[in-house]
Amino acid sequence: MKRKYFSVGEAAKIVHMTSESLRHYDRIGLVQPSRRDPRTNYRYYTEQDIVRLNTVHALQQMDLPLQEIKQVLEYDDLEKIVGFLDKAEKKADEKIAALQYGKSKIQLAKADYQKKLQQRQVMQGKFIKHFPQRVIMLSNTLETPTLENLWNYLHHFYTQIDPSLKDQFTFEDLAGIYTENGLSRLFAVCIRHAEIDGLKILPEGEYLCADCTAENKEHTINDLLKTVKQQYGIVPEFSIQIVVISGILQWQYQIQVLIG
Repeated sequence: MKRKYFSVGEAAKIVHMTSESLRHYDRIGLVQPSRRDPRTNYRYYTEQDIVRLNTVHALQQMDLPLQEIKQVLEYDDLEKIVGFLDKAEKKADEKIAALQYGKSKIQLAKADYQKKLQQRQVMQGKFIKHFPQRVIMLSNTLETPTLENLWNYLHHFYTQIDPSLKDQFTFEDLAGIYTENGLSRLFAVCIRHAEIDGLKILPEGEYLCADCTAENKEHTINDLLKTVKQQYGIVPEFSIQIVVISGILQWQYQIQVLIG
């Protein structure tokens, strides 16, 4: 069978080393190519040379100096070689176990810092904003925003007004949800209004606010209510969820809770 030879570049790629590393091993007599072309002086490695290079690479991963590796490879006693490699294997197992233990500690620390980061981001997501007194009209029937009721939102509220009073009402181009005692209703904010049933006054003052998506809305509301109770000693009577249009047929929310 014809013997297979590999150039320096090919051998380096096979053993995942650089060509310069192989040339260095050649210079110090650690792993020398088995064949040289007398005409071009090119060096070629055999499959046995590849095995030797892989062995050197593995032993290097255990922080053994090249000089010690060279001595081991020069043993002519097979029992000594097997004995050394057995010790090297055990040392590798110890190193793997130490790395796995270290990794587990890193994972615990990472999880702890991620938790702290998430908590900090949640706190950073809250902000206080001052609002003037607002008069809102609560819907008689609608509880949550949908594509259908947002499409012509204010029309719904005009239909609740006696026709003789409609000219006295103007609304902001805004949708929201008012929640009190566990009951929620959509509302519109009045710019002008007459005194009729179904209106509610939102007091002027500071509101603790947070932006959120539909997916984490309930969590955000509960978190704001908890923060208001713990940090301000207030049990809020109501909460506001302003609908914020974020794209075509898409919206998010800004939660507002009165703190004073």
